[in-house]
Amino acid sequence: MARVSFGMLLAVCFAVVAGTIRAATFTASLDRDTIMLGESARLSLTFTEANPSAPSIPPVPNLQISYVGQSRQDTIINGQVSSSVSHTFSVVPRQDGEFTIPAMTIKVGNEMLSSPALKLKVVKPGAPSQESIDSGAQLAYMKLVVPKKQVYLGETLVGELQLYFNSRLTGRGNPQLTAFPAEGFTLGKMAEGQQRQVQVGNAVYSMIPVAVPIRPIKTGSMTLGPVTAIVVVELPGQNRRRDPVFDQFGFRDMFGRGGEQRQLTLATEAMEIQALPLPAEGAPREFSGAVGQFRLAVSAGPTNVGVGDPITVRVQIAGRGALDNLSLPEQTAWKDFRTYPPTSKVETTDQLGLEGMKTFEQVVVPEKADITQLPELSFGYFDPEAKAYRVLKHPAMALVVRPAGSVVMPTIAGNQNRETDQPPPVQDIVSIKQRFGTTAQLSAPLITRPWFLALQGVPALAWLAVVGWRKRADQLARNPRLRRQRQVAQTIQKGLADLRAHALNKPVGDEVTSRVPTGTNNSDDFFALMFRLIQEQLGERLDLPASAITEAVIEERLRPAKVEERVIKELDWLFQACNQARYAPVRSSTELNALIPRLESVLREVGGLKL
Repeated sequence: MARVSFGMLLAVCFAVVAGTIRAATFTASLDRDTIMLGESARLSLTFTEANPSAPSIPPVPNLQISYVGQSRQDTIINGQVSSSVSHTFSVVPRQDGEFTIPAMTIKVGNEMLSSPALKLKVVKPGAPSQESIDSGAQLAYMKLVVPKKQVYLGETLVGELQLYFNSRLTGRGNPQLTAFPAEGFTLGKMAEGQQRQVQVGNAVYSMIPVAVPIRPIKTGSMTLGPVTAIVVVELPGQNRRRDPVFDQFGFRDMFGRGGEQRQLTLATEAMEIQALPLPAEGAPREFSGAVGQFRLAVSAGPTNVGVGDPITVRVQIAGRGALDNLSLPEQTAWKDFRTYPPTSKVETTDQLGLEGMKTFEQVVVPEKADITQLPELSFGYFDPEAKAYRVLKHPAMALVVRPAGSVVMPTIAGNQNRETDQPPPVQDIVSIKQRFGTTAQLSAPLITRPWFLALQGVPALAWLAVVGWRKRADQLARNPRLRRQRQVAQTIQKGLADLRAHALNKPVGDEVTSRVPTGTNNSDDFFALMFRLIQEQLGERLDLPASAITEAVIEERLRPAKVEERVIKELDWLFQACNQARYAPVRSSTELNALIPRLESVLREVGGLKL
């Protein structure tokens, strides 16, 4: 009987254990099956009673699928424990249409688990109808306004992105731009303006203007937009009591009940912009590509020098335009001077960086003693408002150039009235001393002391050091590429250190970072500095100004030079990351730190290219 009871107990235990062991399952799902171009969908791969590593998704043309992370969930229901692991991916379409994410088969233990294929429909974004806006049925919408539809190549056009929110909304989040198609244009830094109330038809909206600098980089008819954004808004709840005092601050009611929240996708209409080429007729030889309205000021010093002595010429160009792209034209009248590449700095006076002043400092060296003046300096630009070229000229400045090695002797003051000087008194014969007096022992002569002998070598060593420094300076002066290569290497070394500081929101040098709260990072400055470092390295290798480097050099210069495809793809990815940072939300410090090794690797490989 005891044996039978023990056998029955074992059977019951096996049955219980078998009932608690569940078979592993695998499912794939999208958070939504229809999205607008510019939005992203979430793909979730969920495993129950299994925990495999993150699976790889088969590539789908025109879909960018990126791994986001994983999450785990454990539940206990009626004493039964179950667990599930979800791997999440971000799906970003690059064009509209219908896409199929193929079925996946994954081996878990000894089992092969499969998921069905998923369909994703991507539609083009569209602006709402004017009737829905005028009637107030539209909760929010967005418009892109430009002052004119024709613009010259290189001219900066300040557009305005206008965000409208219906006055009956009780709250809203910060809009996040998801796409700003602008092929053939470069976009500057956006600046948000003052919010104001506007009447549109029969409805009242709160309008937030955002200024956007737009500059064409090629000619022809190009499409700007449609711009898309995502925003979360809140409508008043059905049982919520409205309070005009608390509502203006976005407070909820006394019972903590908020209104209904909705996520809206906003889109503008696409618009055609005609980029006109600059007129070929009438272009002065002093024109070097500047477009805008400018003023010129020049100073130089010293003006009394010898042949071979340096003179610093300071040129200040102030006004409105693309200040970063300004460069000094070649001065053909300076043939009697040896000139060196100028250094420059930009100081802006507005939020968009379009108004301000760019200062150039250039060292020139006179090579003849008969030079009497520094020739006039000319600067040409194209005025898009007047549709004509302008030339600014600064008159010649007087110089005094002495022959090499000549020194202006100082005038020594002396007594001019020598006839009235009293003759020195006649000294009588001194008597011979009878006693020597107190005697003292003389120390060893200095010539016999080692420290004195070593001291005599200091001037020779100093002279040799000065000669070596002078030869090195002349070598750098004769080799601008070598000098620029060293300057770029120093700039990149310091820039990488500043990138790490921006990622952690630490002070950079003597600067105290206070534009973002503690615990976040300085994302805007991080991507601006990363873009500048790429410009500096590519500009040095291609022998181009750093400000002229854009992502277009990949197709125009790097591919024809047969640069490795791996380097080209990595550069393209970094350019796209910098462009998207202008309207993407602030990234975490971990994400920013992850970009630094990729940037270091690309800069190191680009620096070794033979172009």
